[in-house]
Amino acid sequence: MIGYLSGPITGHKNYRQQFARAAGTLKEMGYAVINPAELGAALPLDQMSYEDIMKIDMELLATADYLVQLPGWEDSKGANRELGFALGTDKIIVSLERLLTKEVTPS
Repeated sequence: MIGYLSGPITGHKNYRQQFARAAGTLKEMGYAVINPAELGAALPLDQMSYEDIMKIDMELLATADYLVQLPGWEDSKGANRELGFALGTDKIIVSLERLLTKEVTPS
């Protein structure tokens, strides 16, 4: 199963570190995850519109089995859009905290 990390990016200068820590920890625990904060390594994000980036994010989320909500997702317009998409496509939704404490597994 593949998870998709969802959390605040726009306006958060340390978002790359937050996403990288979450991805690294989850991978160490055996989870496969998509980290959308790494898109800048493959795409010229500074030349793309917010909507173009969100289209790519939604395509990545469409390939995932579950959505992992990072702290602060509630205040993120993009993360809320991702949540709506996940709900509309019957994806499992789980918080990072619950995965880290092994309170739940996305199966």
